[in-house]
Amino acid sequence: MSIKVLFFASLRDALGRASDEIEAANINTVADVWNAVAADAVMPSNLLMAINQDYVKADATVQDNDEVAFFPPVTGG
Repeated sequence: MSIKVLFFASLRDALGRASDEIEAANINTVADVWNAVAADAVMPSNLLMAINQDYVKADATVQDNDEVAFFPPVTGG
């Protein structure tokens, strides 16, 4: 049982990897996923998150085999 985790843009650079896979045991929310993969890095307040390509908040429930993505806000013009 596992959760696939993706990092985009500056988060990928800061964490030194584009993806990770973690065991789903003891993981309940997107915030739990961040804490499991980001070591001591504090979750940025403006971080965008998605479960299976749907935007969610940090307290969204994560399930086995979900794909969780983290990426910084995008600006355009």
